[in-house]
Amino acid sequence: MPTNDEQTTLWNGSAGRAWIEVQPLLDEILEPFGDLLVQAVATRSAHRVLDVGCGTGATTLAVARLLGVKGEVVGVDISEPMIDVARARAAHDDSTATFICADAQTRPFEPASFDMMISRFGVMFFENSVSAFANLRRAATDDAELCLLAWRGAVDNPFMTTAERAAAPLLPNIPAREPDAPGQFAFANSGRVARILEESGWADIDIQPVDVPCAFPEKELVPYFTQLGPLGRVLHEADEPTRARIIQTVRAAFDPYVDGNEIRFNAACWQISARSLSRSP
Repeated sequence: MPTNDEQTTLWNGSAGRAWIEVQPLLDEILEPFGDLLVQAVATRSAHRVLDVGCGTGATTLAVARLLGVKGEVVGVDISEPMIDVARARAAHDDSTATFICADAQTRPFEPASFDMMISRFGVMFFENSVSAFANLRRAATDDAELCLLAWRGAVDNPFMTTAERAAAPLLPNIPAREPDAPGQFAFANSGRVARILEESGWADIDIQPVDVPCAFPEKELVPYFTQLGPLGRVLHEADEPTRARIIQTVRAAFDPYVDGNEIRFNAACWQISARSLSRSP
């Protein structure tokens, strides 16, 4: 079975460390998306929830607060450093949420053990998405619901590629984004996403565009683009004069998104739902 060796290395290394470094900022930016998933869990009245690609646990913890002692929520992520942070947050909050460091693509979950599965931008990184969702399907009860958020394409999210586009002339080794490859925009093609879910055994698939206005303090912009994304992965390789020039150039490229003391942008994603059919004949 295919494994996520490249993603394991990435998220247990530079990407995981960067996410942890700016975790409070990312939680602030992404909170409206987590709220969509909490609302979906509340509407479903789920009792045992799996949060796939849970990262540092913000959405998992929010669902645990919703369910209280009446339910159970488990977060799973491939990044051990991020799971360590999630567990520490759960302990600090005296939360009932639990966390597993594992690859959801291959983890042998207990069969038919979750009546809902959610993900806030955590499912676009599988090496083999069909195998991954088939594995998740085996862990789902009959009539379980899948509710995911995944980014639409780069064209719909120009804010998210501003840094790498502005820096490219000065830093030619920025990793290129490959269509459909594991990464932020791997689920940009809704038709492809529907086929993945169908082939992995999910039914009643519904994919709807969702646009969410986002904002964060302007003073956090430089830490944001120097640590995250393709630019964040390679900026440290530049010498100090080049690095300073890149930061100045990229910061200017974000001027259209500056509104007073805030950065404001529109985030375009898919809200994806599906259901597991009964296994009985």
